[in-house]
Amino acid sequence: MNIRTLVEADLDTIIALLGNQSINTATVDRFKQYLETGAYRHEWTWVAERDGAIIALAVWWGMEQFDHPLSIDGLYLATDEDPVPVWTELIRHTLATFPAGAEQPEYHIFLPNGWRDQPEIVAAQEPRLAAAAAAGLSETTERLRYEWRPEYGLPARSTRLRFEPADDEAFLDVFRRVIQGSLDAATARAVARVGVDGAAKEDLEIYLSMPGERSWWRLAYDAAGALVGFALPSANNGGPVVGYLGVLAEHRGKGYSDDLLAEITQLLVETGAEQIRADTDLTNKPMAASFERQGYRNFAVRLVATHPLN
Repeated sequence: MNIRTLVEADLDTIIALLGNQSINTATVDRFKQYLETGAYRHEWTWVAERDGAIIALAVWWGMEQFDHPLSIDGLYLATDEDPVPVWTELIRHTLATFPAGAEQPEYHIFLPNGWRDQPEIVAAQEPRLAAAAAAGLSETTERLRYEWRPEYGLPARSTRLRFEPADDEAFLDVFRRVIQGSLDAATARAVARVGVDGAAKEDLEIYLSMPGERSWWRLAYDAAGALVGFALPSANNGGPVVGYLGVLAEHRGKGYSDDLLAEITQLLVETGAEQIRADTDLTNKPMAASFERQGYRNFAVRLVATHPLN
């Protein structure tokens, strides 16, 4: 078996494989579009071939400004053999190309609510997660996907907080402070890898690189002038998103996440947003409850496979 990256002559075969979407995120139309934008690339798309014929495919997604991919968007098989060994090798070959110190790669699988009660979904998911685990992405986090639409009702703006813009240094400082005691699994992994300062810098760089406007970001202060947290509306390739919100440790337990989420929603609606997406870990019960209170609805699940913390 030979493993290599995509070449132009492979495209007809790749397009045929992409037609069997299963639980993969990559589709024919998405693949063609993202090849043009740089979110998919020939060098990020790996094939396994035997006797000159492609038998399996791994499609990776990344941000256009990065020189390495960030997550697997799909695993495909052209034969009736056990997919786990070949998918494992495809993932390992990609991981070996990651530069030292790069953000950890992940595998994102987008699933419907109640997926555990759908045998066809479970059957498609299990070998993919097994291959990811065998290649080193053995820790899984289940994230709830939320959506806001105008018909769900616009949450009222906070009457106890005021919101102001600030420079990058101020946001870097608040990123550092909010990271302390965060319930987010990805944040915990980043801290274990590069420390609090490193994780804060990575967060700042990631959000600066997103399509959302930097001018939307706000720090939040209470009536006494104390910094409470921050609200970071943003956007990704799919549209407006709740980028990040955080409450400083000394102000937690007062329901301020509702105020921050309402401000993010209001700011995005002012820019014309008619749909806003957001994710939170299944285990982050306070944030999930805040989304529910502010009119967001859970519409799906994102399963994330990553390297374990240790």
